[in-house]
Amino acid sequence: MSVQKPSLPKGTRDFGPLQMARRNFILETIKDTFKLFGFQQLETPAMENLSTLTGKYGDEGDQLLFKILNSGNFLKNLEGGDVESGTSMVLPKLSEKGLRYDLTVPFARYVVMNRNDITFPFKRFQIQPVWRADRPQRGRYREFYQCDADVVGTDSLVCELEILLMIKRVFANLGITDYSIKINNRKILTGLSEVIGEKGREGELCVAIDKLDKIGWEKVQEELLQRNFEQTAIEKLEPVIHLKQSNQEKLEFLKDFLSASDIGLKGLQELEEVFDLLQTYGENEEHVDFDVVLARGLSYYTGAIFEVKVNNVSIGSVSGGGRYDDLTGVFGLDGVSGVGFSFGVDRLYDVMDELGIFPEENFDRTKVLITHFDEKGFDYGLKVLNKLRTNGVISELFPEITKIKKQFSYADKKGIPYVIVLGDDEINKGMISLKNLATGQQDSMHLEEAIDKIV
Repeated sequence: MSVQKPSLPKGTRDFGPLQMARRNFILETIKDTFKLFGFQQLETPAMENLSTLTGKYGDEGDQLLFKILNSGNFLKNLEGGDVESGTSMVLPKLSEKGLRYDLTVPFARYVVMNRNDITFPFKRFQIQPVWRADRPQRGRYREFYQCDADVVGTDSLVCELEILLMIKRVFANLGITDYSIKINNRKILTGLSEVIGEKGREGELCVAIDKLDKIGWEKVQEELLQRNFEQTAIEKLEPVIHLKQSNQEKLEFLKDFLSASDIGLKGLQELEEVFDLLQTYGENEEHVDFDVVLARGLSYYTGAIFEVKVNNVSIGSVSGGGRYDDLTGVFGLDGVSGVGFSFGVDRLYDVMDELGIFPEENFDRTKVLITHFDEKGFDYGLKVLNKLRTNGVISELFPEITKIKKQFSYADKKGIPYVIVLGDDEINKGMISLKNLATGQQDSMHLEEAIDKIV
């Protein structure tokens, strides 16, 4: 029988011990901040009913849903002519469930199903994998983690303030110092389309100017012309595209520029209030950049929108979000406003890797290996191991009686900083020998003293 070579499905990957330690460092940092701000953790199943998922992400999103075949004989409901009739006839008979595509739709479903038990405003965070049948490429996977925090059931702009504060805290604790939180308001974009004479076309305007970073203003103008925007409208937009002043100066400029648009002025007022709240809270506007042309492609945002970019790295945005007016409407519960954002864990990992800022010494790896020469040393080592672990020291006893060189080599390869050596001398005196593998220094001492040194 031939041996099958193991492989992974395309667009998925393994995380080894080092990657897991680093990922956990990022996730624990984020989780710690979410909890500090009063968010509660939620988990939903990997699979949802297809009726929950379809029609929520547009036609393209529906194509990218991973469907799950019905268990047992999944062909039993299929009839003769079904296959010729096409996918729409076959699929409902083969599959009733799919893997979740994001965390937002399952969250909306959860809120509607549990609305009588939830205390509003409801603050939840969720850190789970999602699946998309996308074409795999660098930085794009078919299975990846999302890390969302949302507040539903309030219009208060304190929620927007808290998003800014949470991002700042997470980045400070991760050691990322050169970044900007771009913030805008969907109402300002609606106002822009009104005052340039293209009322009601903010959707198309957003799609085009969302590409400004990637393709530049010249190409965006071409796209707007192709979309039948008037040349005069594009010219009116020009001064806004090149605004490069402070947040306050941009607000002042736009109060004048958008003076004919009530909704545009409302967006400015909301944004100004967020900046005022930031000041009242005792925080500054460092890293916060009012970006007038930030559009974020998603059409369901109705208020503030956020996007976070780390400067001088090759990775795009690492976090984003915004306010939406009707998250739960599709499930029959109207008028639940919310605001949410998510951290791209995989992208944050790549950023920190590129910058070389993972604090390797903090990772929960073995601190000390107990080595021995014979059965007697092994038995004494077990007692030492018990004391070390009782004192919270991550420790191992080499599990076989073998050459001491092999035991030291194991410690070296695993990056274990300390080795305890147990020979007859140490056993008879009730002591241990502690060797620091980095310096080569070896001293005989009581175990309590060694614990102080290791910790």
